[in-house]
Amino acid sequence: MNYFEPLSDVIDDRSVQQVHELIENSRQILITAHLSPDGDALGASLGLYHFLKSKKKNVKLMVPNSFPYFLKWMAGSDEILVYEYNPKAARVIFDHTDLIFSIDYNIPKRVGNMAFLLEKSDAKKVLIDHHLFPGDIYDVVISYPRISSTSELVFRLLYQADKYEEIDKTVAECIYCGMMTDTGGFTFNSNNPEIYLIISLLLRKGIDKDRIYSLVYNNLTEDRFRLLGFTLSQRMKVYPDLHTALIWLSLEDQKQFSYNKGDTEGFVNYPLSIKNIIFSAFIREDEELVKLSFRSQNTFPTNEFAARFFDGGGHLNASGGEFYGTLEEAVSFFENGIGLYAEKLKNEIN
Repeated sequence: MNYFEPLSDVIDDRSVQQVHELIENSRQILITAHLSPDGDALGASLGLYHFLKSKKKNVKLMVPNSFPYFLKWMAGSDEILVYEYNPKAARVIFDHTDLIFSIDYNIPKRVGNMAFLLEKSDAKKVLIDHHLFPGDIYDVVISYPRISSTSELVFRLLYQADKYEEIDKTVAECIYCGMMTDTGGFTFNSNNPEIYLIISLLLRKGIDKDRIYSLVYNNLTEDRFRLLGFTLSQRMKVYPDLHTALIWLSLEDQKQFSYNKGDTEGFVNYPLSIKNIIFSAFIREDEELVKLSFRSQNTFPTNEFAARFFDGGGHLNASGGEFYGTLEEAVSFFENGIGLYAEKLKNEIN
């Protein structure tokens, strides 16, 4: 049986060769991911991290801040360096690194206070990402917004470099987790048949996809469930004529339910279960800003909406942004925005 059914070569051959040469010639490698790293950022980063370690490379993985508890089952998550816990040590690491991977983010701004270290570093820099508008500080840019996840891109990079046989179960688990979480369990941005060919190749490494699903989605706290119930019953507004729903949470709401990072993961998806709702937004007040998540069905462009109004971006059906102001101002800004998209929103149902 031929396990190597053909995958199309999405990444150009020159970039694959350049990354291979940079890895071979590097003494110290640093992998970085974006603020509030999600399943894709961590899955892609840890997958690459474990692969490089298996090649006996000196490699570290650093993220700007902490990440959700339901992702800490992944092997190596306890080895991840968190910048905000020790900025001085982070500076030393950046200073002694000769190759930096930027994983699942397009511009330095998305790593928060780590950005200045990234920009001033003399190390060679490789971007692996699937968001629009990649930055210009990189020596190699692997950026393909039509690809479902950055984890898929990491797999394709290794596959195109003829490294499939060198991928072990640990690498495969991390990559699968990233692909699964960034497509909502393969419910959006996942119509490309090659995604399922990649899944079959990962399954051949011995991963248990049902176990991975359970570890991510069936590993939640009682407080998280009660917060979800409160959000849907007390903090949801539906705009029937615009086929839109909004949910929101204040800092006080979150404190009431002992909020932990990641507790609201997936909340934005629930309003899409309402008949005739094609656009869902979740607005959450944070300590210094307001965070927004968007999901849609059909062809409504959440990434365009996020970029236009909230300095954000993402996929057609899944994106996010941020707002510097009060929660009330963010809600008002959102409502003005959907008003400008009224015709497009109405046409999505027709």
